[in-house]
Amino acid sequence: MSTPPTSISTLGDLKRSGYRIRGVKDEMRENLVKALQEGTNLFKGIIGFDDTVLPQLQNAILGRHDIILLGLRGQAKSRLIRLLPQLLDEYIPVLKGSETNDDPFAPISRYGRDLVADAGDDAPVAWLHRSERYAEKLATPDTTMADLIGDIDPIKAATARLSYADERVIHFGIIPRSNRGIFAINELPDLQPRIQVGLLNVMEEQDVQIRGFNVRFPLDVMLIFSANPEDYTNRGSIITPLKDRIDSQIITHYPRTLDTGIQITQQEAWEERGPEAPRVRVPYFFRQIVEQIAREARQSEYVDQRSGVSVRMTRAAMEDLVSSAERRALLNGELDTTSRLIDLLDVEPAITGKVELVYEGEQEGAQNVARLLTVRAVKTVFSMYFPDPTDKKAGRDKYRAVIDWFASGQNVAIERDWPFDKYSAALDAVPGLGAIVAEHTTPSDPYEKATMMEFVLEALYGHSLIGKDLSDSVSRYSDMVGSMLSSFDVDDDEFDDDDFQGLN
Repeated sequence: MSTPPTSISTLGDLKRSGYRIRGVKDEMRENLVKALQEGTNLFKGIIGFDDTVLPQLQNAILGRHDIILLGLRGQAKSRLIRLLPQLLDEYIPVLKGSETNDDPFAPISRYGRDLVADAGDDAPVAWLHRSERYAEKLATPDTTMADLIGDIDPIKAATARLSYADERVIHFGIIPRSNRGIFAINELPDLQPRIQVGLLNVMEEQDVQIRGFNVRFPLDVMLIFSANPEDYTNRGSIITPLKDRIDSQIITHYPRTLDTGIQITQQEAWEERGPEAPRVRVPYFFRQIVEQIAREARQSEYVDQRSGVSVRMTRAAMEDLVSSAERRALLNGELDTTSRLIDLLDVEPAITGKVELVYEGEQEGAQNVARLLTVRAVKTVFSMYFPDPTDKKAGRDKYRAVIDWFASGQNVAIERDWPFDKYSAALDAVPGLGAIVAEHTTPSDPYEKATMMEFVLEALYGHSLIGKDLSDSVSRYSDMVGSMLSSFDVDDDEFDDDDFQGLN
């Protein structure tokens, strides 16, 4: 029903309507069965989990399980959890004024029982929307039993002149207030062990006991948790008895393919800046590079793999890439522009802030690790479009004219904020560069052709066939030997690792 049945406002009306109360897990199960039969997609916006996580999640719901989603950061755990209320009925009846969403036919609170006892079939009924049946708590070390379960409220006792032995002095925590709904705890290992113990009865006996009151509250609640893998978290772990009571443990994962990652980034990144902003064109190979940076980070020896590399990194990186081109267009009074390889310099803040480095990475420096990951990503994506320049039989001759031009002592500088005419002219000065792009790709316009030409130069640098000197806003490509000699003047940026050679 899209609106609550206003004709049903009392317990008597509800009885006469023949309304059937279901437990929340039965309710979700039945609604999922219907959705699967009708082919309804209840997990819109979730990409890459169709054959892995989603079937396991659906199986758990069909089995009426409490669930934990286990995975590294940025794997859509919270988003999945927040989609689950779609499986609840749109409205359910509750006793009006109840803090615990009391079932009118079987109230669990003192307030609900007294209301039905006093008013009988005239007890007022309200209709609760499914959006009000979901509660979420981020587990933190300072979370208390009072937060989750409840405690005695001395102010309520004093105001109503009630004894502390009276059930009515209880102030309910978030779990009893989630009765007949879904309650989620994010980052479960951060919850102190003694607090986790308090969840055991909720998991197994479906009730809670507050401050020694000899009154139990049989709850109807689905519990779902999220956590990072226990073997790397230094903050805490899930106690074994609680873990044993969680019916299904579902392991999430990062995008399995490059294309899946690109789809996620396109969905999440803010690229359309509005009609007043310059138009920024992002050639597809840039999307591949941004996603490949994350994939390189997830296997890099400089990055802590136990921590993971969030999908949020690629979102932020793409937004920085677009912003760099947008800023250039604004400075030059241009109505549109195309992303350039030098714009990848402005992607570094999205990388350095979202990867945790191991000791070796910290020694090299976050910025240099970010540049290394970018160089590796460019090399990988370049191989999808152009011949391998290190292949002496098939590839090296393709780039001979370009390499020889630099070897003769020539160089080309590219500034980040140049207008297109100046940018294009600098690249056209390199003989054979445009011919390579024309032979192996089909740029849609001169803007894309120019950025593809810069792509070739960056890849040749990545393969150590030409050199590159880098400042805050200028890339200068030159002969490999000359670039190496110039790097000797920079004391702070010398590296022993071959991968860092030339990253100034």
